[in-house]
Amino acid sequence: MSLPGLFTSVATTEGITVRVQPRYAGDQSDPGNGHWVWHYHIRIENGSGMTVQLIDRYWIITDGQGVRKDVMGEGVVGEQPVIEPGGSYDYVSGCPLSTPMGHMQGRYGMVDTGGRRFEVEIPGFDLISPDAKGAAN
Repeated sequence: MSLPGLFTSVATTEGITVRVQPRYAGDQSDPGNGHWVWHYHIRIENGSGMTVQLIDRYWIITDGQGVRKDVMGEGVVGEQPVIEPGGSYDYVSGCPLSTPMGHMQGRYGMVDTGGRRFEVEIPGFDLISPDAKGAAN
């Protein structure tokens, strides 16, 4: 079941929709020591007519000073989920930064049942801590 109102960033590629909702993790952050943490909830919905498998991920993480970090690896949260047509897969992960704000975007590498590899966009989303919001106002 899709709950689009819960997600702030959405992108669809070849019938695969990726929805993202970031959340500041104040209980794991320590701004006094330059450490901010966010969790992000991702839902991948398969609106295509084929079963797909998420094989790998590629993230571009940019902190508030414009420092970019590229992160790639197999699957997500230790899994390479298979998503049937009409199905979805949800997971939560996290991102620490040394600044009170940043930005994430990326892509997933997928394979369909025919063995075709393709990439699915992960929509960009901002990571903004409450103290950064106050400084921006």
